[in-house]
Amino acid sequence: MGDPKFHHKKYSTPRHPWEKERIDEENKIVVKYGLKNKKEIWRSEALLSSIRSQARYLRARLRTNDVNAQKQLERMIKRLSRYKLLSENANLDDVLSLTVENILDRRLQTIVFRKNLAISVRQARQLITHGHISVAGRRVTVPGMLVEAKDEDAITFEENSPLANELHPIRQALLAPAQRSAEIKETSEESSEEGDVNE
Repeated sequence: MGDPKFHHKKYSTPRHPWEKERIDEENKIVVKYGLKNKKEIWRSEALLSSIRSQARYLRARLRTNDVNAQKQLERMIKRLSRYKLLSENANLDDVLSLTVENILDRRLQTIVFRKNLAISVRQARQLITHGHISVAGRRVTVPGMLVEAKDEDAITFEENSPLANELHPIRQALLAPAQRSAEIKETSEESSEEGDVNE
């Protein structure tokens, strides 16, 4: 079991460290999701591998009409649907079709960026680690935390953070693209109306 005082790796390194195709693919994922290093990819792969191995084990047991296996499958799908990885009507094939990117999409860092709480995915990581983000009223400083579907709408700026003020420069920068797009839309509508009048 090991001494509980010591941390143990939660991932496995690649068997062949110098595969160009794999390295290129991992580099793209690191940039896309703003990861610190490739260990974060390997952790997600380890989690995915655990889910898939459990699904394959249950598939073998379901062939013998095992009632307990069916209950375990229902619990597993319910757990994955809590994290919005699958729908509640999913089946074993859906579980086995999950990818690493499905896991990475549910990280707090990714969701903070997609909710337009940060200018870039890298900045989203910085805001989380510096304690500016809260989930359901609780400050969270772990960018790799998987977010449950029920908590997704409760992600916001921490109430004691300077970013809670809408006049903060970062908040203004976040509003700028939306304001520009609204202004462009208004301008285009006005020009089209003027064109109709001239005709």
